[in-house]
Amino acid sequence: MRLLHTMLRVGDMDRSVAFYTEVLGMTLLRRKDYPEGKFTLAFVGYGDEAHNSVIELTYNWGVDHYDLGTGYGHIALEVEDVYKACEDIRARGGKITREPGPMKHGTSILAFVEDPDGYKIELLSPQRAD
Repeated sequence: MRLLHTMLRVGDMDRSVAFYTEVLGMTLLRRKDYPEGKFTLAFVGYGDEAHNSVIELTYNWGVDHYDLGTGYGHIALEVEDVYKACEDIRARGGKITREPGPMKHGTSILAFVEDPDGYKIELLSPQRAD
């Protein structure tokens, strides 16, 4: 077994694809409209779906926002340098919601960014062996 994708419902497909590709540097892998079902799917990620987990963005036509609820946590991305990643994301118009720094009660360096629909994305430095 392997993890294939995580699905997020989005209120504006073009805005979301732009965020994940232009701000976070993912690639749009595929996109398809389903007129009979009145929805569009787009898959974004850092590599092909055969070898990598990706994010499925789902736009239900006519729905421009969702309540995130209390069950969703975040998506985590490993980045080489959290501080530099935040600078780059901010320069590309991304919203940093937790500035980079050490995890409370731990040693991991992390930060959080928010996508256009309010979903949280954690940026983590690679874990180093002591």
